[in-house]
Amino acid sequence: GREIMATRKDKQEVLNYLKVLQSIDKLTDGKKITEKDILKIHKMVTKDTLENPSDCGVYRNRYVIVWNRLTGEVFFRPPSNEDVPKLMRALITWMNSSEAQALDPIIEAGVTHYEFVRIHPFIDGNGRSARVLAALILYLRGFDAKQFFCLDDYYDSDRPAYYRVLQGVDQKTLDLTAWLEYFVEGVKVSIAAVKESVVRLSSERLRKAKKGQIALTERQMKIVEFINQNGRITNRDVRDMFELSDEAVRKEITKLTKLGVLKGKGKGRAVYYVLL
Repeated sequence: GREIMATRKDKQEVLNYLKVLQSIDKLTDGKKITEKDILKIHKMVTKDTLENPSDCGVYRNRYVIVWNRLTGEVFFRPPSNEDVPKLMRALITWMNSSEAQALDPIIEAGVTHYEFVRIHPFIDGNGRSARVLAALILYLRGFDAKQFFCLDDYYDSDRPAYYRVLQGVDQKTLDLTAWLEYFVEGVKVSIAAVKESVVRLSSERLRKAKKGQIALTERQMKIVEFINQNGRITNRDVRDMFELSDEAVRKEITKLTKLGVLKGKGKGRAVYYVLL
């Protein structure tokens, strides 16, 4: 298994993201998405990751520029913070409109994702919030977003490309064709990646186990996803992700170890687990 030492913030971001997806069916009270739901999503994805905790779950109160910290290149300039509440209200109204509901769910999610990131309503965590919002739309429209969604991998793998496609939208014509092609590709890749990981895990074990496919539970898939992104997982990570008791955590880890999916490293309190 890959042993990548992620920074504390990176690790917390992944933990938050997976935790939000885990509870996607509880993010909204009905079929409509409200401003309160969006603020709640942001609060969850940015928990313990922002320099200023008071920016968590509230619209930004200052102007921001999205830029590459290494090269200094400005990716794009979002609207003034004074316009954010009005723009977000318009987006939420559109998302819940019959016009949006008439679109293919993936197109609706893609349009929402674009407009959300263009508005850039928060100081930080806009991309992650947009991806959760897109997954929520797909969930409400009948997709099992809990099972297969980790759109972060696709968009984070090439941040400059992500912003280039966003920037490439002509603000006069608002032709979203190139962006939607990119977004749909991200959905396809994220589904294929999870499918591939299940097949890979199964084929690797087939030589050692009985004939048949390993049936991983939804929770076990989330544990595997977390290790894929961070290189390792601890008992505490599992406990925090699913809000389990220590005993329940031990059972999950033991199951995955017996299946030949994980192996433990280190001793005592320093023990952690990697993919075999």
